Amino acid sequence: MFSHLSPPEVLSKATGWQRLFRATGYSMAGLRAAWRHEAAFRQELGLVVLMVPAAFWLGENASQRAILIGSLLVVLITELLNSAIEAAIDRFGSERHPLSGQAKDMGSAAVFVALLLVGVVWGLMAVERFF
Repeated sequence: MFSHLSPPEVLSKATGWQRLFRATGYSMAGLRAAWRHEAAFRQELGLVVLMVPAAFWLGENASQRAILIGSLLVVLITELLNSAIEAAIDRFGSERHPLSGQAKDMGSAAVFVALLLVGVVWGLMAVERFF
């Protein structure tokens, strides 16, 4: 929808609600691109869809539920950023460079840490509730 426009140029001319509408369009385009091109994003989104209802069962109050769901959203945020890093690096070509590999590995590590966060948060909540 908006991918043919230059975001900084278009957003700098827009104000108020128009700017918000356009920025939302870019965000939706990014989510669609992640869905279409990133298998890991689709898998993690599936995990979120399955686990959000479980958060309402496991969490005993609104704060606990927010923490459980928030930890899941951190995974999606991290995966989106990782995918953006990979796309930016891939844009420069297919030649191998140590810094490109390092950047991609660090993005992958960030996703791993986000998944560890989910395990810790959900594990602690389960221990607190059942033991």
